[in-house]
Amino acid sequence: MKARSRRPYLVRAIYDWTLEHGFTAHLLVAADFPGVKVPLSYVKDGRITLNISPTAVSNLNLLADMVWFTARFGGRSQEVLVPYGAVLAIFARENGEGVVFGEVEHADPADPTVPPSGDGPKPTSPPPPPSGKDDGKPKRSHLRVIK
Repeated sequence: MKARSRRPYLVRAIYDWTLEHGFTAHLLVAADFPGVKVPLSYVKDGRITLNISPTAVSNLNLLADMVWFTARFGGRSQEVLVPYGAVLAIFARENGEGVVFGEVEHADPADPTVPPSGDGPKPTSPPPPPSGKDDGKPKRSHLRVIK
């Protein structure tokens, strides 16, 4: 039996570590990977760096197969989907520490739990906000491209 990818676990761990230390979590993503949904006007050389800190995004979900959230790009709210295979790195903006995966990770076609060609089910509506963290006030979010 082949082991599942470590990326989802490592992404969640580094994300939690950045929050605990007051850092700003960023994802480096291969924008041309199947299933990635990001604003193409912010992609440079096939890559995009996304600020996924709680102040930059809303409804962040580190799901079993992808990272899903909404964020504002140029003042417009947009849905972002990133399969873990497209994550090239997760790191803290302040010190650059984190995990660099280096290359995309393609799904094993023999694994029955992995949808073919990365076209898995996509969330159709935003998930409920995390319990205890929603104070009823609208949250402003922003996402900046870091060069």
